[in-house]
Amino acid sequence: MAAPGPEAYYLGFDFSTQQLKVIAIDEQLRVIHENHVNFDKELPEFGTHGGVHIHKDRLTVTSPVLMWIKALDMVLEKMKSSGFNFSRVKALSGAGQQHGSVYWNDGASLVLQNLPPDVPLHQALKSCFSVNDSPVWMDSSTSAQCCALEAAVGDAQKLAEITGSRAYERFTGNQIAKIYSQSPEVYAQTERISLVSSFAASLFLGAYARIDYSDGSGMNLLHIREKVWSPVCLDACAPGLEKKLGHPVPCSKILGSVSPYYVKRYGFNPSCKVIAFTGDNPASLAGMRLAEGDVAISLGTSDTLFLWIREPKPALDGHILCNPVEMNAYMALLCFKNGSLMREKIRDEVASGSWEEFSKLLTSTPAGNNGNIGFYYDVMEIIPEVVGIHRFDSQNDSVPSFAKEVEVRALIEGQFMVKRLHAEKLGYKILPTTKILATGGASYNKEILQILSDVFSAPVYTIDTANSACLGSAYRAIHGLVAETNASLADVVKSAPGPRLVAKQAAGVAQVYQPLLKRYMALEQQVLDEAKNPTAASSE
Repeated sequence: MAAPGPEAYYLGFDFSTQQLKVIAIDEQLRVIHENHVNFDKELPEFGTHGGVHIHKDRLTVTSPVLMWIKALDMVLEKMKSSGFNFSRVKALSGAGQQHGSVYWNDGASLVLQNLPPDVPLHQALKSCFSVNDSPVWMDSSTSAQCCALEAAVGDAQKLAEITGSRAYERFTGNQIAKIYSQSPEVYAQTERISLVSSFAASLFLGAYARIDYSDGSGMNLLHIREKVWSPVCLDACAPGLEKKLGHPVPCSKILGSVSPYYVKRYGFNPSCKVIAFTGDNPASLAGMRLAEGDVAISLGTSDTLFLWIREPKPALDGHILCNPVEMNAYMALLCFKNGSLMREKIRDEVASGSWEEFSKLLTSTPAGNNGNIGFYYDVMEIIPEVVGIHRFDSQNDSVPSFAKEVEVRALIEGQFMVKRLHAEKLGYKILPTTKILATGGASYNKEILQILSDVFSAPVYTIDTANSACLGSAYRAIHGLVAETNASLADVVKSAPGPRLVAKQAAGVAQVYQPLLKRYMALEQQVLDEAKNPTAASSE
């Protein structure tokens, strides 16, 4: 009997805003190598701050394409000098910051196909881009293009029904429309437009990589149900756009084998497969191993929800994307600006800056807060579009202040009720198997997580997600090799370390929160109406 060959490795890359990261895992899903390149520190010649250039108008935000490429040169050289054995890599995949776009010059595909192995990538590809500074997700300079796109399809809701989101300034279709309207000659000499994810995959493939369905859902261009480009959206953005984008592909698609460049320069195995790259948020969903009905909630500066959805209901708030690990499912993203900074502000005001004191106040009040409800928005919120603090007693009357312990519970219950209500608006359903995965700073506070569990009627787990997009990319590399056999990602990664249970729903609280959630929804609408029409509210 032949001896088993050397154990295979799988690579996951993450081309994020501030750094390029890579993780290697083995067949037992153990992390065997990690590396990164910090753009500001290790590539100072590009002059970025936080990985980007913020332009004079404060709206335009870009990153140099060659910086990303040079970072890949550097990270691979670091791995090589550490003795990493590239010949054992069986497959690789990756993630890119969502919405960012890369514009390849006429003739760039020939350069990609014939990369000389003795020349670093950033030198070989230096004249391959018609736009040297790529618009990224922080850009908000395309308001006019957003209005035009919504008008072209009918209205904002109609656009959301087609593409999963109303028009957003950072979304790629609107960025392409701006380049076409301001620099038609640049657009004309662009042979291919990639997302950051498909651009990164192209570097490994030595050919233009297709955009995957999940990252393609963040462009305002993809028909998310039919999984093809929407002709009306394409036409509204720029002429001849479909040809420049190429056909989108499933997230688990094997795009081909790694370019001979990597075989000769780094010793990759010529049969190493490149699996479609995706966006960082979809890759994180894979890294956290969400299943149907699960929620991941990142409790950071802003609070972000990732949801696994079967039947989506696109709305004006939030985003619906094609699911990166199951072809017939979707994921939803909801972002709330007033996250940890708001929690810290109330902690400082009522608990002398102490989380311990904050938690004591929280546990001194009953679930449902005796009917008191509060809305806490230090900065203009995204969902709902409101600013300021609004407090209501159990009779729905507006009140100027709460006792300390009531204030603390009103803040935390309100922050979680709004998340559940807006998740359900997008088609999310809590199932008997639902798990909530909590990450970010507040995920260390057991008392806060207990309220999260009570409001969502589901157990809460914590998981280490420092590198979830990278890890998700490595998992997706393994999954891509077997996806055509109908194996699920869950099957492939079932031996990975699981999350840790930290809170279970307390007995009897569901009956408390059901009526409270209804009242919260009605009061949110009232606060929203008053914000839109303050004179009517003040004259009542």
